[in-house]
Amino acid sequence: MSFPFVARLAALAMVPYLLSHPAPSHAEAPAADRIAVTVAGEGPDVILIPGLASSAHVWDATVAALSPHYRVHVVQVAGFAGTPAGANASGPVMMPVIEAIHAYIAASHLKAPAVIGHSMGGLMAMKLAIDHPADVGRLMIVDSLPFFGEKEGPQATVAQVEPQAAAMRARLLGSTQEAYAGFEPMVMKRLVKSDGPAAQAAIAAAAASDHRVVAQAMYDDFTTDLRPDLAQITQPLTMLYPWDAATGAPQAMFDQLYTSAYAPLKQAKVQRIDGSFHFIMIDQPAAFQAAVEAFLK
Repeated sequence: MSFPFVARLAALAMVPYLLSHPAPSHAEAPAADRIAVTVAGEGPDVILIPGLASSAHVWDATVAALSPHYRVHVVQVAGFAGTPAGANASGPVMMPVIEAIHAYIAASHLKAPAVIGHSMGGLMAMKLAIDHPADVGRLMIVDSLPFFGEKEGPQATVAQVEPQAAAMRARLLGSTQEAYAGFEPMVMKRLVKSDGPAAQAAIAAAAASDHRVVAQAMYDDFTTDLRPDLAQITQPLTMLYPWDAATGAPQAMFDQLYTSAYAPLKQAKVQRIDGSFHFIMIDQPAAFQAAVEAFLK
């Protein structure tokens, strides 16, 4: 079974560039010049990882809701949302960022924090749990799959996806920052349904992201297949995915895609949130926060 509409949507949405805006207070020292982490609140530890070309500010409402009762660590990937590219300016991005998050957890002496990741941040959260299981107490994955190619069907392989990913990386690298930023309004129509300040901040942050870092991170995202190792994740896992009739895709297609992708994890709770595009926390903030609170409890 293939998912042509979802594949096209994801290609338009996640390929060129995704979204948000800079970060809160108490910035920690960057780990290996790959990330910066902002900390707010006191209590059990929660780590928030944004997605491709997103800003830490995509989590502002979540931080505001959680910080009275939790200590919230918000990751900003270097090169996204107008931040300096640092070590992410060349070479692989995703795996070094995962290792930087691991180093931050170790240096901060965090004990099995809850980890919430959106989009590419969700893929990184799963890989962190696989490679460093002691780093993660529980996982929430927000609209991400163990392998991006699953949007083409369960038989998809990295070898099939890699040429397309390489071509898209080359197009982005051959573009200019101005051209990259100019495409954002079209991309946003496929990512965020709402049109409030949070959505506008997301557009601005995406446009401000370093297109070189986005190009490589996108390639890393598309060519990472966690399916062979997925069963190594033993922590409680909640997976949120969106659906909206405006996408033109049948609800049943989304349901099948996400439930089958996480079927190997018997402990996984897979939950659909209606009335949303890719950025659930922006389109359905109340439903999203209710899901986060249930996940943490």
